Amino acid sequence: MDFTKAIVRQPGRSIVSGLSESSLELPVYEKALEQHHLYVQALQGCGLDVTVLDPLEHYPDSTFVEDVAVLTPECAIITAPGAPSRAAEIDAIKGTLEKIFPRIASIISPGTLEGGDVMQVGTHYYIGLSARTNQEGARQLIAILEKYGMTGSTIPVHNFLHLKTGVTWVGNKTLVAESGFSGGVDLMNYNTIQVEKDERGAANCIYLSNNIIMPAGYTKTKQRLAATEATIVEVDISEYAKIDGGLTCLSLRF
Repeated sequence: MDFTKAIVRQPGRSIVSGLSESSLELPVYEKALEQHHLYVQALQGCGLDVTVLDPLEHYPDSTFVEDVAVLTPECAIITAPGAPSRAAEIDAIKGTLEKIFPRIASIISPGTLEGGDVMQVGTHYYIGLSARTNQEGARQLIAILEKYGMTGSTIPVHNFLHLKTGVTWVGNKTLVAESGFSGGVDLMNYNTIQVEKDERGAANCIYLSNNIIMPAGYTKTKQRLAATEATIVEVDISEYAKIDGGLTCLSLRF
């Protein structure tokens, strides 16, 4: 997957009201903004042309732009977020995607689907069935993918917000996954780099042209990822972790 572009959305001051199951303190807006700037620089450093969208103050979680669309080489798919407070975010991203993609599809009710539950490996898309993505949403996504010669399959998600909270692909038939994660038969043929419980935030990484962008501060996981011979790029997203956010959540890559 040779991505060349990314779309991000700056956080608004309303980020302090973002959805969260965490017991951590509220994010500090100024620090979140600086971390977002460094995140964009990391994407650019890996060769991506990054489009930065303006903040949406009415939608505290809108900086997690990955959840509102799934981008493929053939089309863009507007999702149907499972969190009711995020449903209107799809209208804000649609205009941007229409300028880039000639083909746009949409997940419709009663289907729900968030991009954080979709892990792309080549032309196959693993879809997590979570509290935010249901079977009908997954069914619709698979039907759209198959229309354009791609494939998809589902994986139950029990202990994470999204599939990619607990596992991400880092190139060369390799996954990085939290200890205890089970993807079933579908993921048995991958090598797995294990993330220990005390470094659980490190399971959410981004692979870009032999670079692995990982969250900063996870020494053991960094050492294990270094064995892949990819270039490791650390980015501090501690403010986003306070509202259940990870690295992949903050961009749409294509």
